[in-house]
Amino acid sequence: MSTYTLKREIPVEDEFDLVVAGGGPAGTAAAVCAARLGAKVLLLEATGCLGGMGTSGLVTTFGPISDGKQMLVGGIMKQIVLSLQQRGQLGPHVVPEYLHSQLNRWVPFKPEGLKRLLDELVQDAGVDVRFFTRVIDAEVTGTKVDGVVISNVEGYRYIRAKTYVDATGDAALSDLCGAECKVILRDIDSVAPSTLCSLYSGVNWDDPAYGEDWRGIDAVKARSKKLLLKAIDDGHFTQPDRFMPGMNKIGKQAAQLNGGHVFNLNGLDVRSLSDGMMFARKLAVEYETFFRKYVPGCEDIELLTTAPVMGVRDTRRIVGEFELTIEDYTAGRQFPDQVAVYNRPTDVHPTDTSKEEFERFNQDFEGKHGLGFGQSLGIPYSILVPKGWTNLWVAGRCHSSDTKVHGSIRAQSAAYMMGQAAGTAAVQSIATGQPAYDLDTEDLVIRLRAQGANLPQSTLSKTMTR
Repeated sequence: MSTYTLKREIPVEDEFDLVVAGGGPAGTAAAVCAARLGAKVLLLEATGCLGGMGTSGLVTTFGPISDGKQMLVGGIMKQIVLSLQQRGQLGPHVVPEYLHSQLNRWVPFKPEGLKRLLDELVQDAGVDVRFFTRVIDAEVTGTKVDGVVISNVEGYRYIRAKTYVDATGDAALSDLCGAECKVILRDIDSVAPSTLCSLYSGVNWDDPAYGEDWRGIDAVKARSKKLLLKAIDDGHFTQPDRFMPGMNKIGKQAAQLNGGHVFNLNGLDVRSLSDGMMFARKLAVEYETFFRKYVPGCEDIELLTTAPVMGVRDTRRIVGEFELTIEDYTAGRQFPDQVAVYNRPTDVHPTDTSKEEFERFNQDFEGKHGLGFGQSLGIPYSILVPKGWTNLWVAGRCHSSDTKVHGSIRAQSAAYMMGQAAGTAAVQSIATGQPAYDLDTEDLVIRLRAQGANLPQSTLSKTMTR
């Protein structure tokens, strides 16, 4: 490919304490928590709302937030879920057990309610939010980020800041800076498929098949999966994809579907993304007709919309100061520098339509790589720091972990907690002069606990896990 040298003078804006790239769960949490601590924060988001996959991606369920004994999440994530509950923006069937005493219980919510709540949080905290804006370049000295170039309808701008958080999901800022990353489909053999989520109306949740409470909904989900296999045998679908999480109840007659895999999609290739979006919209219609034809209570179902953003599960991850592995997960390892605890199953979706991959997923999800009642995994600070970097952190799915653990902690609820940790670490770094790669993690944990984070470790350390 030939090259073109761009020569242009770019307006320079006032300096910020923190620039956050990406307004999904991790980025929003990082921005809000840093601003609450007094930092001048700029939050950049490529779409027109905050919340990322929970809003633009229509992934309208939080991953499990209880270990079966108690609520695991704390800090801003706890505030968000309790606020949505108070406002009536969780699924109408959600009972307190979902939040406090149900193991592996997903928590559905209404995406518009989450959008409005996050708008209020950033406004109340005084965050400068720029929608429809991306970071397109970075200026770096050694392992210190000096500034970034952003692009939006106003053109290019150069932004200087003291600290930066990469919450793009794709580690886009880290890659622009030259931080070492692992690229899925290049450095790792296989990649979890992507999914374009969709919303439906006309579901008769009062159908006798659903029972009178949330247990009935679980029963119908299980039945739908059996009926899916029949539909595949009948030749109903373009591809024989045996795995479908099922419908999630988000309203009196409304449902969200996290179903319809796009296999081998490369989320770092615009042509692959474009082809995948068109194929996935075709699949959504096939699922609409499947539910209408095969599933009780769905005779009048209508497809309302597919998400404007593809649900890409994995693209690029940083090489961090530490890599969290499946051995850590299965041991339920706790860390002195952990900034969150979590226990979602290792949800690495089947990588193709084979029966062998489907059975592999079921074994992993249902116990082979699962944490039981009262168990959790610590998420250490050191997986949020690109190795050796001074003023750059990541949060969300571009953290440093292996594929199995990534399938667990890439979830929204974990991302909010990682974001709170990264934003708090950035403020601590500014106040103390400590670089990201050598932050006093005892101090960080104390700061996070003061914000309501659930960090039960009894032993603290001034140095991070490496």
